[in-house]
Amino acid sequence: MATSLGSNTYNRQNWEDSDFPILCQTCLGENPYIRMTKEKFGKECKICARPFTVFRWCPGVRMRFKKTEVCQTCSKMKNVCQTCLLDLEYGLPIQVRDTGLSVKDEVPRSDVNKEYYTQNMEREIANSDGTRPVGLLGKAPSSSDMLLKLARTTPYYKRNRPHICSFWVKGECKRGEECPYRHEKPTDPDDPLADQNIKDRYYGINDPVANKLLTRASSMPRLDIPEDKSITTLYIGGLGEDVTDSELRNHFYQFGEIRTITIVQRQQCAFIQFATRQAAETAAEKSFNKLIINGRRLNVKWGRSQAARGKEKDGVSESGIRLEPVPGLPGALPPPPVSDEDASTNYFNLAPTSSHAVMNLGLPPPPGVAMPPPPGFGPPMFHTMDPMAPPMPPPMAMRPPGQVHYPSQDPQRMGAHASRHGGP
Repeated sequence: MATSLGSNTYNRQNWEDSDFPILCQTCLGENPYIRMTKEKFGKECKICARPFTVFRWCPGVRMRFKKTEVCQTCSKMKNVCQTCLLDLEYGLPIQVRDTGLSVKDEVPRSDVNKEYYTQNMEREIANSDGTRPVGLLGKAPSSSDMLLKLARTTPYYKRNRPHICSFWVKGECKRGEECPYRHEKPTDPDDPLADQNIKDRYYGINDPVANKLLTRASSMPRLDIPEDKSITTLYIGGLGEDVTDSELRNHFYQFGEIRTITIVQRQQCAFIQFATRQAAETAAEKSFNKLIINGRRLNVKWGRSQAARGKEKDGVSESGIRLEPVPGLPGALPPPPVSDEDASTNYFNLAPTSSHAVMNLGLPPPPGVAMPPPPGFGPPMFHTMDPMAPPMPPPMAMRPPGQVHYPSQDPQRMGAHASRHGGP
């Protein structure tokens, strides 16, 4: 009996009693003012099986209540959230983070070894300043290219949605809109993401979410270096309205001398021109799919050469393919309007037309009709207008599109001029 009491007293000294939980921004919610319930020694940790203080809260409206699942010692050993067990720095599963950092931190599985390992880690945590992880994770490199590409920069509040209503799936839910659970079709049981285990996520083995992210990382696109050595400009897209010139310069100056930085606020993009090609290649390699400024992931691409821009202006793309005209737009601009002086100067250069076509400014002549003389030559009937004559149709440039008019289609003008002016 004495041995049992001594053992119980020793275990109670190692139980956790904390005032605040260790949470990520997603689990905490978007509301800065939330209420939490605190239950001292409410449950045992799902990893080390020691009682710890349990916090419970609601992260937002129409969200499910969440609570801490592991103790703070296990959370600090892996630098993860107490609820979702995702990395606090990158928001990724432990298996993805350890793969990116080339870390293999094997936590013992047996009860005795686990207790001994936990006590040693608690001693190391107490002696540290609390700003860096402990164990092998604290000795690992600070960042990785793969982690920067996969890191989540904004909270994912969709993860806090309620669970699916099992009564609705069976067609027996009678709450309607008042039901606090989701009325959606459940996930396919054959989907690997439907089988997730909290211990597998903590130990970094057989995690379906981690396997999905690692597959995505292996198939990510790469930024090919252009063959034109004269290109020293990088295109930065997705700036938003908060990214400034100084913030871009503070990030890119480390790669080499910057010649110019041009920000196009309307398109929310920028063009950064380096003084040397080597500096541009280094900046593209270190920033592609990794550049995060003010919490926004920016898109980095190579700029285009002047020759490629000239080809596109001529209707030919960079790959040598002629660009097709856009449907609905005119293929070419209409000719400029001709003034009276230009019309009189170029009068003798016109094709043969009839008298009516000359007066109507360029209507197509019927075959076999002679060219009338210019104004001032011949009888006055060719350049004088009868005030009683019917009005002439507007010129072709002033007519509505789609209407074609020929002299033979106007019944009011057939033979009118010939009988009035004595023509044939």
